Amino acid sequence: MEQTGSHVVIDYREERGILISVIQNGMTEELCKEYLDELEFLALTAGVLAVKRFTQKIQFPNPRTYIGKGKLEEIKEFIDNNDIELAIFDDELSPSQMRNIEKVFEIKILDRNNLILDIFASRARTSHARAQVELAQLQYLLPRLTNLWTHLDRQKGGVGMRGPGETEIETDRRVIQQKVSLLKKQLIDIDRQMAVQRGNRGQLVRVALVGYTNVGKSTIMNLLSKSDVFAENKLFATLDTTVRKVVIQNLPFLLTDTVGFIRKLPHQLVESFKSTLDEVREADLLVHIIDISHANFEDQYHVVKQTLAEIDDQEKPVLLVFNKMDAYQPEEVENEETGEISTPTIDEMKKTWMAKLEEKNCVFISAQNKENIEEFKDVLYEKVKEIFKIRYPYNDFLY
Repeated sequence: MEQTGSHVVIDYREERGILISVIQNGMTEELCKEYLDELEFLALTAGVLAVKRFTQKIQFPNPRTYIGKGKLEEIKEFIDNNDIELAIFDDELSPSQMRNIEKVFEIKILDRNNLILDIFASRARTSHARAQVELAQLQYLLPRLTNLWTHLDRQKGGVGMRGPGETEIETDRRVIQQKVSLLKKQLIDIDRQMAVQRGNRGQLVRVALVGYTNVGKSTIMNLLSKSDVFAENKLFATLDTTVRKVVIQNLPFLLTDTVGFIRKLPHQLVESFKSTLDEVREADLLVHIIDISHANFEDQYHVVKQTLAEIDDQEKPVLLVFNKMDAYQPEEVENEETGEISTPTIDEMKKTWMAKLEEKNCVFISAQNKENIEEFKDVLYEKVKEIFKIRYPYNDFLY
């Protein structure tokens, strides 16, 4: 830690951590591995080196310590012998579980929600995003105040130590509740301002890019709008909503890049990012981006569909875009007539089960390599034009 004038500069070096999960009824070892792969990517995004994974098959998580006593002792021995600084659990821990585990391990304990909140805190750039994240962090912290990490030096920084409570974990509950109330009022004012801004955009058709985190939404935003939205191969690279005016052929519309969804997205974040999600609610067309190269992309598709249903019960037209074709490795197929083995083409991919997820609204592209972008633009143009015709039935300059 370095002191610069009146500011404290904390060095967030890469920390050594372990990942812990349980295999419950109905969960396969393969599915558990996929979940831990995602948790490791989250940890990497936060600056944590995942040294080892621990899993345990149990019918139900232990209500006191999440995992069983024997596994607890096994992990404790590994921690003591390998200079481990934090343990990350794939599920949300109750305040009592966190305290009980911490007493045994004597290191930082994070659950999945805490890790995601920490990433959001490190990614927040604007005052709006910072207020949203701080509210979510305080709401998460409130029931966990009692004896939380009391043996640790809060000044040393690191993953899970950003944001509220960084140096004053003993902060009085009443003070935090007052801060929560203040932030809620502040966000209500911001939401009101953003609603006015959305109303001032006129009657242009609104298109929102949605999808799991790290599927390439910001890259596609840059391609279509010729802007320079921050894009990176890490989770939650985009937190702030970005709106750009896009013109395809002679048709203008508004394109919105939204925050990515993820499995078990903390409910505190869903509530805090209400104004961001309002862009989804008020969109006329959703462009659902899918990373086709991801081994578990079908599950990611369903996570996004479920999240959309939770935040917006309206039926909206959806254009499904399978991105990252450059990294996709489809199974080779045998030609029934010639017997030759080959990789399916994009036209052949359109005949697969994937293309039927949203009926006939489907495009396969590579935003990184700009492959099949013109077809994507043509399909998007037709979708926007359909909405435009309904909104302006007497304006025939387009058709």
